[in-house]
Amino acid sequence: MRIDINLATRPYEDAREFWARWGLGVGALGLVTLVLLALAMRGWISAGRDRHNIRQLQQQIAERDDERAKAQAYLDMAVNRSTRDQSQFLNGLIQRKAFSWTHVFEDLERVMPPSLHVVSLKPELNDQNQLLLEMKVAGDSRAAALELVHRMEGSSHFQGTQMVQEGQPDNTAGIAADIVAVYVPEPVNRGAK
Repeated sequence: MRIDINLATRPYEDAREFWARWGLGVGALGLVTLVLLALAMRGWISAGRDRHNIRQLQQQIAERDDERAKAQAYLDMAVNRSTRDQSQFLNGLIQRKAFSWTHVFEDLERVMPPSLHVVSLKPELNDQNQLLLEMKVAGDSRAAALELVHRMEGSSHFQGTQMVQEGQPDNTAGIAADIVAVYVPEPVNRGAK
């Protein structure tokens, strides 16, 4: 019996050579896919833990807000109102007493341009119990006042520095400017003697 094989329409393929060439690439691709799937699952599990931690923290925040609201309601009672007001007044006095003029002037001296000088300085507490410095400065030019604002912005002792008003001083050449900044004193080192 005779079998006719037409090699022109169906050429011979060596399957072993095909798998030797492409099998390694397909295996590497499968391995990369498994690694990426493992990383995605790990990220999903980690995100689940993070969501759980966020829920716990939000619950703690809500509990603290409730405690604060109850304490505020207790302080707002007519019986306790005078004690609360007296306490706030005394705390304000203590904070004002802790204000060090020496430190403020030392910190201002570090940032003050040579052609500018302080005319007046008024410290007061703002709504967030931060020490707000309102100062009037006078000098030769507007550039000196702007340089002071930029230096104060770069300092760790002054935050939110703004020039709120500028003009010409009475009967003189030059500039007068009102500058406002939050003063952040250095923390007191309680361990030092």
